[in-house]
Amino acid sequence: MKINSSFTVAAPPDQVFAYLLDVNQVVGCVPGAQLTEVVDAQTFTGTLKVKVGAVQITYQGTAHIVDTEELHDRVIVKIDAKGKEVGGQGTVRASVAMTVSGSGRGGSEVSIDADLNITGKIAQFGRGIIEDVSRKLVGQMAECISANLQAAPAG
Repeated sequence: MKINSSFTVAAPPDQVFAYLLDVNQVVGCVPGAQLTEVVDAQTFTGTLKVKVGAVQITYQGTAHIVDTEELHDRVIVKIDAKGKEVGGQGTVRASVAMTVSGSGRGGSEVSIDADLNITGKIAQFGRGIIEDVSRKLVGQMAECISANLQAAPAG
């Protein structure tokens, strides 16, 4: 299933892109996420707690930055992540592309395009509910990133 979202930030694209590459900053903005290990500059392990309806599931997994691309008008980071349900059989795989481009007046537009594959208990809730929960998580992450960047001094 594909999830697409975007948000604007009152910070220049280079500052936003640098922020998105700082896993400690980003994990702090993902509801239910906890970083457990920085394996190397591109690979990270952690957990993610997700609540769908009355069901709460914790996934343990790995995220890997597979590519960063700097074009003249935007920068893109691509991440692959996979996790396994703790104490269950469910799995989640995600391919995520985050694109940062200028939005005028020194601000930035961030687009997040994710392709998710979910199995297990949560998959039984159906596409609509999973999309709603995913959009809510991305929305909360975007608000946090935006607030942190706007509070940070430029440079």
